[in-house]
Amino acid sequence: MDNSTRARPSLCIAILTYNEEKRIERSIKSAQFADRILVIDSGSTDRTCELATSLGAEVHIYPDWQGFAVQRNRQLAHCTEDFIFFLDADEVISHSLQQEISDSLDLKFLIIGHTCWKEISFGKPIFSLAKRKNRSRLFPRHLLLRFDGVVHEAAIVSDQNIKRKIFTSPLLHYSRENIHDSLRKLTQYTMLGAAKRAKEGRKGGVIRGLASAFVTFSRLYIFRASFASGGPGFLYAFFIALESFFRYAALSYDSKDLNDKIKR
Repeated sequence: MDNSTRARPSLCIAILTYNEEKRIERSIKSAQFADRILVIDSGSTDRTCELATSLGAEVHIYPDWQGFAVQRNRQLAHCTEDFIFFLDADEVISHSLQQEISDSLDLKFLIIGHTCWKEISFGKPIFSLAKRKNRSRLFPRHLLLRFDGVVHEAAIVSDQNIKRKIFTSPLLHYSRENIHDSLRKLTQYTMLGAAKRAKEGRKGGVIRGLASAFVTFSRLYIFRASFASGGPGFLYAFFIALESFFRYAALSYDSKDLNDKIKR
């Protein structure tokens, strides 16, 4: 078979979920251009799995939470397509990004695709954070070996020299839609980040936390001008800074049982 009649590579879009009934419909609908939508759920107690199934996704439930990397590896175990794209439940693939992803599958060489985020917090796009570089999302399945890490998990590929492409169209990232959601994420990502730093042998403390929070807030609110987005821009920078502070505080005050405090 020549290249003109060669079957187009297949695409799986993989989503991790845990109690995402308010977001999952929007996310899955943006992924319906794929050949397969694969949802790995961590034991949701709401209607997440029911809604995902009704929208045509294939759902597998693994309630024994062991970290993001383990759940990603479970996604890989179920994926048989040529390419896999990793989408979070609080993300939406824009129409222009859908086209870029589809076009990339037709290339004559293999690539790893990097995405950028358009942050949408408290109902408003956050100024100057529209194209922040994000992690790799699109992989040739046969080159992706596994993921390592509790949070911000790293992809391990068999060919480090593979061509890498940065998509110009953004993922829409609905990271913090209200105060309640932000407080929930604050706990989750504080403890995951603290556990990661504890594993690396990092030191914690209130002073370190204050210094980290000050640098983080200044970088986002002043130098990256999230102040231009008004109240939502302030809240976005403030909550990220709080995460920075409490990660280092937790390293000191939760050090003995930090792993037991990691929550989904």
